[in-house]
Amino acid sequence: MTAKHSIDRSDEGPIAAGDTTARPMEPGQKIGGAAAYVAAGTFVFGLLLAVTTLHGYVTATDSASAVSQLLEHESMLALWNLVITILFGIALVPLAIALRDRTAGTRGSGIGRVGLVFGIMWAAVIVAAGMVIGVGLTTVSVLAATDASAAEALWLTVDTIGNGLGGGNEVVGGVWVILVGVSTWIGRALPRWIAAFGIVTGLAGLATMVPRLTDAGSVFGVTMIVWFSLVGVTLWHFQPAHRRLGRPSPAPVAAG
Repeated sequence: MTAKHSIDRSDEGPIAAGDTTARPMEPGQKIGGAAAYVAAGTFVFGLLLAVTTLHGYVTATDSASAVSQLLEHESMLALWNLVITILFGIALVPLAIALRDRTAGTRGSGIGRVGLVFGIMWAAVIVAAGMVIGVGLTTVSVLAATDASAAEALWLTVDTIGNGLGGGNEVVGGVWVILVGVSTWIGRALPRWIAAFGIVTGLAGLATMVPRLTDAGSVFGVTMIVWFSLVGVTLWHFQPAHRRLGRPSPAPVAAG
């Protein structure tokens, strides 16, 4: 009895020196890569403003000081909200689709489909949060001119709803990143170290559910910048290993 072993080099990652079988990137993958860059940029923009111009608003411990900061930086807050919620949510859709397409035909396809659902769900939740906060900021600003107490009460309501949907916890986003990591690991649609990094990042997002671990949200935000950037480079420049090597999916070892 002789054994025939199929050689599986699909775990080599996206970069293969001297690879002569590389194919042109699909437009959807490049769009997804561009979307990943945009998503990373929105996180960088949001974090930079949070620690500089809007630091007083972000760290406000009571509604009175928060409304005061809102009135002082209303235009910048409106821009901040537009970028980190609306723009981010829009970019998330083509990125989620591109990552799902990348696992098509692999063993991670089923998990990839579930991941797409959570990616679209996250985009919808974030955009909804942005619309609520956007309208709320304007309403609080107008109301503060005639009734400061009512403005502070309204701000507290808007802030609670906005944080609950998109910022106070990162459950939906964390689940999406974990599912992407697992599906691309199994299907070898991304380099495994990037897939693993995504899983760890997603776990940091899930940790925000624990009251004593709310600071994990900062870890999630910073590591997501790195993850989005890595995914952007991969989607823009490199085919999945199984496509680059001319196979629809990794082949199992066969004996006979």
